[in-house]
Amino acid sequence: MNQYNLMLELKYLNKYLLKYKTKIIIGILITIIARIFALVAPNLIGNSITIIENYIFKSSSLDIQIVKSKLLTNILFIVSSAIIAGIFTFIMRQMLINVSRFIEFDLKNEIYKKYQSLNFDFYKNNRTGDLMNRISEDVSKVRMYIGPAIMYAITTLSLFIIVVTYMVNIAPKLTMYTLIPLPILSFIIYKISKIINFKSKVVQEFLSKLTTYTQESFSGIKIIKTYTIEKYINNELMNLAAESKEKNMSLVKIQAWFFPLMILLIGISNVIVVYIGGNQYMKGEIELGVLAEFIIYVNMLTWPVATVGWITSIVQQAEASQKRINEFLKTKSSIINVSNKKMIIDGKINFNKVSLTFKETGIKALNDITFSIKRGESIALMGNVGSGKSTLLELICRVYDPNYGEILLDENNIKKMNINELRDCIGYVPQSTFLFSDSIINNIKFGKLDASMEEVEESAETACLTKDIKSFKDKYETLLGERGVNLSGGQKQRLAIARAIIKKPKILILDDSLSAVDTETEEKILSGLSNVTKNMTVIIATHRVSSAKNCDKILILENGSIIEFGSHEDLINNNGYYSTSYQKQSS
Repeated sequence: MNQYNLMLELKYLNKYLLKYKTKIIIGILITIIARIFALVAPNLIGNSITIIENYIFKSSSLDIQIVKSKLLTNILFIVSSAIIAGIFTFIMRQMLINVSRFIEFDLKNEIYKKYQSLNFDFYKNNRTGDLMNRISEDVSKVRMYIGPAIMYAITTLSLFIIVVTYMVNIAPKLTMYTLIPLPILSFIIYKISKIINFKSKVVQEFLSKLTTYTQESFSGIKIIKTYTIEKYINNELMNLAAESKEKNMSLVKIQAWFFPLMILLIGISNVIVVYIGGNQYMKGEIELGVLAEFIIYVNMLTWPVATVGWITSIVQQAEASQKRINEFLKTKSSIINVSNKKMIIDGKINFNKVSLTFKETGIKALNDITFSIKRGESIALMGNVGSGKSTLLELICRVYDPNYGEILLDENNIKKMNINELRDCIGYVPQSTFLFSDSIINNIKFGKLDASMEEVEESAETACLTKDIKSFKDKYETLLGERGVNLSGGQKQRLAIARAIIKKPKILILDDSLSAVDTETEEKILSGLSNVTKNMTVIIATHRVSSAKNCDKILILENGSIIEFGSHEDLINNNGYYSTSYQKQSS
């Protein structure tokens, strides 16, 4: 039952095999033709030995020139058939191996597209190293099944059928004895393949763990060096690598049984051919050429039969890998785009009794949130750490959907809107700034890919980044390290702000995006933003009163609930959270 379920995993690839069915069918036909031509040589060698036998032992009166002519003709046919078989084999490999590369390309694209469609919960529960391993190592294992395994399986099957059929025709009794070891071989393959499948899955899963640890070590190299824990990290990696080696060696030891067993059983077949065939020859039942021909056929079957184990091993590993891939491909996103409708978005936002509880932790992040923002208004969100500010902003972007209540954008429930249109109208600067390992100009243009240089410079100026950029040797072409490692925290935040405002969004969301800049720079950025956001709805999550006081409205959250809401003037006299924060920060 378990084996059947695993084969079901590989059935997922059938759609790709159908896509390239023409190339595969041509490849199969060429394979059969190549095997037929490969059989010419043994037959002619057997015929040549028979000619020599007849000349020496039975009819020495034969003209030597006739014998030489027949042998020369046979040699020419043997060489010609070998060349033709080689050409067809080359074409067959081009067909079937190329198809495996095409399918590898398609499968990687499908996985990557699936990754992009999944919601953020998926990335919270899965590590980057594991995601990378499934799209690289696991897909490579699957490609080996689609390409070499299928190609050699077809080659083996066609050669086996053709050779055995021919052997039965010329010496059925000898053929029967020759094939005795094959059922034993099949049974051994079945038993060993089950063990290989289990061990292959363990190896791939551990490889994901090793990849994840390595990736995190590179990403966190700054912390590793700061805390001088290089030795500890190296030891941990060595331990993981050693454990990975043990698991791989355990798999390889099982795989290593295949070829010796194949050679042993083929050797037994050779002994049987020589013994049984020799007796038949001495009794005059077969010719010497047939005996020689049989020995060649048995040895021709050595590689195909030996590859049965190798193919089985590849298939077992591919099954384990495809199962891991299918787990992700079958994952359903909780955020579903139900509309492809184009729409013009104005920027008015309404929260109506919105509540959200995270399933993983059971924590109630937001509770009965109700407020509204008009188009062009600015609103500041304040509250202690964990009060729900970032979660509220992520609901607007549909990172999550609320458990209760509804969020309206221009009186439309955002669940029913085209999610691409929704996010396209939002300029979002998250709390943790992410920059790509690319140039400064390209990082800014991620907000608007077709932006002109003038627009890039204008957005950089608004974010107070121009002076910093000009201080770099390569200016806007300066390449950033991973996650912008060669920039300061404030520079990263300002670059992210420039990236958000260059797209001129209808809604601008800043999630504590000025925390790493000094108050003077903050004032300049806010002043610059006020000039470019006159027609934008602006939402700022902040701990600083200086960022909130000039907003049209201020919303105070505590434990996911609204405790204060109003303008700066309204809240300053309430003697609540905002008033207390204002007094502390002003002093």
